[in-house]
Amino acid sequence: MSDPKRAIATAAAPQAIGPYAQAVATNDLVFLSGQIPLDPDRGRLVAGTIEDETRRILLNLAAVLAADGLTLASIVKTTVYLTNLDDFPRVNQTYAEFFTAPFPARATVQVAALPRGARVEIDAIAVRSPG
Repeated sequence: MSDPKRAIATAAAPQAIGPYAQAVATNDLVFLSGQIPLDPDRGRLVAGTIEDETRRILLNLAAVLAADGLTLASIVKTTVYLTNLDDFPRVNQTYAEFFTAPFPARATVQVAALPRGARVEIDAIAVRSPG
């Protein structure tokens, strides 16, 4: 029996900085690893506002999805990790630029720290054929 999961990878998004895949597909689901605001070309955090960081993350997630023929519209669930919940309104406003109704389900949590000193990280679950 073959492995029911497969890794998804693209050079259009930052390479994993640890022993994990950018995303893993199994059946109709795609599980996207958390993205921090790394510029895929330079491998460094983008400089700028929390809005700039959020945009870069969502563009990175879109690039990983595109490598498997999907778009952000395929996302059914996200988790947003913030080092400061005071950033929530600005992250939320930027997030809204990338999604339309029906919006993905979402959780937002404050964390003590994120890799490389990032202020925000987002992971996601997508489905191949949204219902």
